[in-house]
Amino acid sequence: MGKFVNNTEEFFKFCEENDVQFVDFRFTDIKGAWHHISYRMSAVTAGQLENGLPFDGSSIENWQPINESDMLLTPDVESTFLDPFTADPTAIMFCDVYDIYKKQAYERCPRSIAKAALKHAESIGIADAAYFGPENEFFMFDSVTFVDNINEAGYKVDTEEGEWNSNNPYPDMYNTGHRPGTKGGYFPVAPTDSAVDMRAEMMQVLEQVGLEVVLGHHEVAQGQHEIGIVYSDIIGAADNVQKYKYVIKMIAHLNGKTATFMPKPMFGDNGNGMHVHQSLWKNGKNLFYKEGGYGNLSDMAINYAGGIFKHAAAVASFTNPTTNSYKRLLPGFEAPSILTYSAKNRSAACRIPYGAGEPATRLEMRFPDSTACPYLAFAVMMMAGLDGIKEGTTPVGPMDEDLFELSLDEIREKGIPQMPHTLREALEGLISDNDFLKPVFTDEFLEAYQSYRFERDVFPDEGRPTAYEFKTTYQC
Repeated sequence: MGKFVNNTEEFFKFCEENDVQFVDFRFTDIKGAWHHISYRMSAVTAGQLENGLPFDGSSIENWQPINESDMLLTPDVESTFLDPFTADPTAIMFCDVYDIYKKQAYERCPRSIAKAALKHAESIGIADAAYFGPENEFFMFDSVTFVDNINEAGYKVDTEEGEWNSNNPYPDMYNTGHRPGTKGGYFPVAPTDSAVDMRAEMMQVLEQVGLEVVLGHHEVAQGQHEIGIVYSDIIGAADNVQKYKYVIKMIAHLNGKTATFMPKPMFGDNGNGMHVHQSLWKNGKNLFYKEGGYGNLSDMAINYAGGIFKHAAAVASFTNPTTNSYKRLLPGFEAPSILTYSAKNRSAACRIPYGAGEPATRLEMRFPDSTACPYLAFAVMMMAGLDGIKEGTTPVGPMDEDLFELSLDEIREKGIPQMPHTLREALEGLISDNDFLKPVFTDEFLEAYQSYRFERDVFPDEGRPTAYEFKTTYQC
């Protein structure tokens, strides 16, 4: 697993050996979406790989104005892998974005921002490596329909696993009756787990594109799944999320299904998270490890968690960046919004995994979700954690009790902080609390990001009536 090429010379040999016909240059925008441009292999030169490839930045949502639209893609040759889905052999390469006007890495390029965050950790002498291990959950549905017009709005998702299909006659097939039920999908075997073979296909293809796959299983909700991959450095881990989402969506698509990483597509059942394991290292030593400490955590690790919790609202604007994100962060659905830490306890926002020796001691932040741009989410958590280390911030905890059983009054009485309850609250937190990001995130970026999220997500969502509002207020 891992890299397929190490330099430009190896890239051309790799392409020759695999009869590559096209090279697909991919980059990530401010919301985490992947974009690409395909070159004929015969048109790709070593000079282009070194000097960059031009493209129109004004055609990407929330990027450059049309009067300063010329930008460069800077290819990362070592990120090359073969696209497993194209009809013609195609090599994919990750790219950063370069600003030709300021002659620097583009300040709205998420991958460049994540690189700058690691450089910042090195520059202040705290760490020379940061490792992240995301766990991206997803749903596979048989179909999805939705409408959003001035006079109507609605959606419908369907999966054969849904308990609502128990009385469906299925004219072209018989009804098996084997379904996980609401919140009943954790680890059932086939035939209740209907996606064993499809997940196996996903796992094998993920390995083809360079990820080290550990496991796969059905998750708690109906139609919900997870595939576990090995952690990597901050850039490699974020790159892996982009590969992971691409492969999952494509395998589902080619099998007549549709996959989504949407945090809460179904009311009353569990949602999709992106739990993120993380640790800082220096000179080959895990800075989060201290034998005999709570969960074998060092003071630095606890302060790192404290920094994330202290800046939770601003952090959430990146780790949980959609209005749907906050429909997942409700008690009782394994999506912790209570900002404390605990060994083994999955109801805390930060879990310390059981049995972790020195190499594996880490923090698991359980509140993020996969609508986050992985580069920005990882960078923001690390910047908040570094601030916590610098300031010696101590979080509430540890707390080993079932926090889902606490009432809101009990949470307030115990003085336990909580995640923001809405995207508006998170963004307002970012506006008032962003100094900890300033060493890496520019004012221009922060202004552009919060404005974009307000205009694209918050205002449109707040202005739309919902079906539930008709149910509760139409007859008033």
